[in-house]
Amino acid sequence: MAVTLTEAAAEHVAGMIAKRGQGMGLRVATKKAGCSGFTYEVDYADELGGEDAVFESHGIKILVDPMSLARIDGTEIDFVRSSLLNKGFEFHNPNVKDACGCGESFSV
Repeated sequence: MAVTLTEAAAEHVAGMIAKRGQGMGLRVATKKAGCSGFTYEVDYADELGGEDAVFESHGIKILVDPMSLARIDGTEIDFVRSSLLNKGFEFHNPNVKDACGCGESFSV
């Protein structure tokens, strides 16, 4: 499987990397947090980690460490704007078994 971006997410990431002036893509990870177990972390990827899985979606490289990949394999990442001030990444993860009420953390 893979981790993919929607066209909207890829356009947003490409614009942010161009504005930043450097970066090879997007690093996506999970960390223990919240009441349900894990939360997503998204950052610029400046270099490849030794064991990173690398996917490409709409021209953007997505780097994922092996521990995180076990939790997010098959995930599609979208970028949504519900208002001028309310925008961000939205994760469609087929591995999620439960999520907290506020939507900030999940379990697999």
